[in-house]
Amino acid sequence: MMETSSTKPSNVQKMDDSSSSESLAIDVVAPCSPPIVASVNDRIRPLLDCVDRLRHLNIMQEGIQLPTIVVLGDQSSGKSSVLEPLAGYRSTAPLLCLEYNGKSVDVDEVSVADAIILATDEIAGHGKGISNKLLTLLVKKNGVPNLTMVDLPVITRVPVQGQPDDIYEQISDIIKTYISPQESIILNVLSATVDFPTCESIRMSQKVDKTGERTLAVVTKADKAPEGLLEKVTADEVNIGLGYICVRNRIGKESYEAARKNEAGLFENHPLLSKIDKSMVGIPVLAQKLVSIQATIISKSLPDSERKINDKLATNLAELNRLPQHLSSMAEALTTFMRILSSFKDSLKKILLRGEFDEYPEERETHCTTRLVEMLHQFSDELHAKNFDGRD
Repeated sequence: MMETSSTKPSNVQKMDDSSSSESLAIDVVAPCSPPIVASVNDRIRPLLDCVDRLRHLNIMQEGIQLPTIVVLGDQSSGKSSVLEPLAGYRSTAPLLCLEYNGKSVDVDEVSVADAIILATDEIAGHGKGISNKLLTLLVKKNGVPNLTMVDLPVITRVPVQGQPDDIYEQISDIIKTYISPQESIILNVLSATVDFPTCESIRMSQKVDKTGERTLAVVTKADKAPEGLLEKVTADEVNIGLGYICVRNRIGKESYEAARKNEAGLFENHPLLSKIDKSMVGIPVLAQKLVSIQATIISKSLPDSERKINDKLATNLAELNRLPQHLSSMAEALTTFMRILSSFKDSLKKILLRGEFDEYPEERETHCTTRLVEMLHQFSDELHAKNFDGRD
């Protein structure tokens, strides 16, 4: 997962498109006014800081979702090449900090890749498995947009040597966890060289965002397949509600500045690509759009998140107040135990005999009627199966 102030489900930025052992988050913090989004950064930074503090408090484990940009893409989609210029740490030297397993490790641009590998091995082991634990790379430098993004593992259909046989299912489960919440904005990275409807990342995002209102598509490698690209992004066969941004990937050891200059020249002068509206091309446009989208969703979501946190706090405090006070004698302990036992018996009567679940309104999976229906369905299936076996 990734933030521009790099954050991943462990703020970290992936260095390639291979399947990663953990989720990566990248936070890129711009201490001064960055040139591409200067008008927005001062407003969004306090909001991002607030969300990051809540994320580090693990409130999502309490069922309270936080607004997040999640990045997914198929293998060879060019996902890492999109995240790298957003983080901007290939240009002037940034301040880098890697956070995982409660640790905070300062690294530099030369050692960051090795540090990420070591952190990945510690989190997910030395094989090629994956983990849903966060690995966060915090990037602080001038001239980058303030963003928090979660860079999800690349979608792998066929396991390579050393990966578990169910690697696709594991990755799918992690991706679903992050793209399902309504607070998540899906940044779907697509290669211009493939048909969009065939992309697995499109299939996954459409399952949870059928209208496309939470999905923004980034089309990479525009220079590799310019023919028909204008038609693909305007026809919108895959229903991308937040629109398309076409970009050119950095080539070889090309500098950040040279890559952006060549990208601008490509969309300005290419006979086919120059026809694409300028509001749909370039990394700077992508950065500005992401910042704007993230500011909007955070502003909308934080009041509701605050309400949920207060409700959860009130519930927990009420439960805490119901706990016995300090017990000074065996008689007090026995009396308290009998009171707890009586309360437990009353709760069981309400659930099992009267079918009342007001004490556990959100725990639907534990309701007796739900379990009973499941048991009856299972019994019916087994009975039918035995009847069919008997006929055979």
